[in-house]
Amino acid sequence: MTSRLAITDAARQVVEDLKEKHGPLMFYQAGGCCEGTQPQCFEKGGFFPRMNDAMIGLVEGYEFWVDRDLFEYWQYSHFTLDVLDGFGPGGFSLETPLGKTFTIHYRLFNENELKNLSPIIRAN
Repeated sequence: MTSRLAITDAARQVVEDLKEKHGPLMFYQAGGCCEGTQPQCFEKGGFFPRMNDAMIGLVEGYEFWVDRDLFEYWQYSHFTLDVLDGFGPGGFSLETPLGKTFTIHYRLFNENELKNLSPIIRAN
C-alpha cells in the first residue's frame, strides 16, 4: 500500500514533545483561510471532524484528518508533515507556544502509487 502521509524528523520531534506535555493528539488540515491553511494539532478529542472529512493516515500513531473539500482537491497528493520556526496566523495549534508551526509539503502521486493507495476513513 502507498501511504498518503509522511512526517519529517523535525516534525516528529515536535510531536513527541507535544505528546509528553498533552498526551494523545490528533491533527486536522482544514481548507479555509488563515489558520485553516495549516495543519492543526489538538489534544485527542479537542476537535471533531465534520461529516465526510477524510482520515488519510496516522502521524506517530495519531489520526490526521483532512477537510472533506480539501481532500477532494488534494486526493491525488502525498502529504508530508513538517515544522517551521515561527508562529502560525492564529495560534490555535498546540505547537504555537513552542515557537513552531506545522506545515504540509504536497507532491502528486506517480502512476504506480495511484494504483495502490491506502484507503481513507470518512467521518460519520
